[in-house]
Amino acid sequence: MYLRSHPVLFALLAATRGRGVRRIGGTLLVHDAGAYRDALTRIPLDRTAAGTTGAAAREALAGAGGVLFDQEGSGHRTDRRDLADGLGAAGVKRLRVRWRPLLAERLAPLGRGGEVDAVALAAELSGSAVCALLGSGADPSAVARAAAAAAAASVRGHLPGPPRPGAKKAAARTARELRELLAGSGGGDGALAAMLAVAAVNTTVAALPRAVAWCADAGLWGQAGDPELLPRLADELLRVTAASPVLPRAAAADGAAGGCPVRAGDRLVLVARHAAGAHRRGPDALDPAPPAEAHLVFGAGPHACPGARLARAQLADVLAALAPYRPVVVRARADRRAALPGWRVLTVRAAAA
Repeated sequence: MYLRSHPVLFALLAATRGRGVRRIGGTLLVHDAGAYRDALTRIPLDRTAAGTTGAAAREALAGAGGVLFDQEGSGHRTDRRDLADGLGAAGVKRLRVRWRPLLAERLAPLGRGGEVDAVALAAELSGSAVCALLGSGADPSAVARAAAAAAAASVRGHLPGPPRPGAKKAAARTARELRELLAGSGGGDGALAAMLAVAAVNTTVAALPRAVAWCADAGLWGQAGDPELLPRLADELLRVTAASPVLPRAAAADGAAGGCPVRAGDRLVLVARHAAGAHRRGPDALDPAPPAEAHLVFGAGPHACPGARLARAQLADVLAALAPYRPVVVRARADRRAALPGWRVLTVRAAAA
């Protein structure tokens, strides 16, 4: 999947993963778990440097600050704390009330011999969660489409190579359309609301269908149907799918990652999927990776993803709902335009009895 979506980038990362940290000019490719943690917890990061997530977010939102990824100091901590409160145990419980009936309805065709597109399902579920979290009355599928378009347009403007004509205008236009959609339905028009939608939708649509496909290919539906194994299986699948496989960052000061010197201004390419061992071992709830390793796909320390609990709960619910059908994949097509590696279509059907 990674090579289908971004062949040059992921071929380079695969070729260099033999060393924990590899310097190429002013860029450090960080594969090792310890070095990855050092970069996120011990090195001050420049959140607005060119090529970073924060810079892309700020540019996409027409220069607006306060989009979480580009914030510093107390503002960043306050917004993260507020978001974490909404995505804590009580918050996820409230969101589940929204998506569980939708999940049952959308999977009903499997019981009648029909087919379900796991990508469309993931988009609607993530859009539903975002709308509930923001108090928006917008159509969940419309929010998902707008968030996906905004992310894809932003990424296209930051890919290596010659500037793409119209890329900046497309990024600004799609971000504006997303903000207007949320604002017009009571979800707020702030940059933070738009970035929440972009992050939640795109990571879910990247990871969830791939987890479903992995379960089908590896015959893991028995584990998915076991209530005791299910939470560990969800963690394992999130580890190997690594929805955000690479975290582009920049050092704001000198430091070290895995013993390798880091200079202020260096670009850090943090390979989350390698740090979590996704390339070494497949998912297995009976022999899971240690949590300290598995959870690295969600970052570390002050840069850990506040939506990790939501991702685990949503994936666990999807797997539990699918397990009785033991679905098989009947159609799959990679999405080469999406911001994150994933499927454009992943159609499943219940296995024959």
